[in-house]
Amino acid sequence: MDTDSLLHTPSQVISSLDYRRERWRNGLGWTREILRLPAHGDDWALRLSVAEIEQDAAFSAFPGVERELVLLHGNGVRLRFEDGHVAEVLPPHGRVRFAGEQTLQGELVDGPTHDFNLMWQRDVLQAELLHRPLVGSMFFFCEPGVAWALYLLAGHADFGADSGLSPLQAGDTAWLAAGERQRHALQGGGELLAIRVTSVG
Repeated sequence: MDTDSLLHTPSQVISSLDYRRERWRNGLGWTREILRLPAHGDDWALRLSVAEIEQDAAFSAFPGVERELVLLHGNGVRLRFEDGHVAEVLPPHGRVRFAGEQTLQGELVDGPTHDFNLMWQRDVLQAELLHRPLVGSMFFFCEPGVAWALYLLAGHADFGADSGLSPLQAGDTAWLAAGERQRHALQGGGELLAIRVTSVG
């Protein structure tokens, strides 16, 4: 897989209205897909989505994939792994990282949840997820082999006028492509998930 071309996927803002809703691989829930690279087919290296967990259910298996889950809405979900480990993802924005091949059950704490779901092929990419307040200006640096994905949890934000990127509303996502070294300025108020995506090796 050509990771350089993946990370050079053009910068864009993806409106939450354009996320694609589909059933889970195991049919036990719904996902709203934000972004997958490459864009077509099941052999992706990076996937961002919002999982809608409506009932206690087994999680789909994704061999070779690292996953990170962040609670967006609801009272939380408890992950019970086959080895006995239990991880609680609780309000306001609890999070857990785990290997996609692990066998686990999700148990709702009290009612349905929406959860941000980051997945990446560990032998192709590395991803680092940061949860940050947005107060005034933030800067994101892209360069060869380094791209960013930004998910706006709350508030609103604008990119610099020269970026050609539309404003972010709560629930929208921006993809900032790797390539020539470039500084992206983001101004606004709220909070966001910022994911630094790099190629392995």
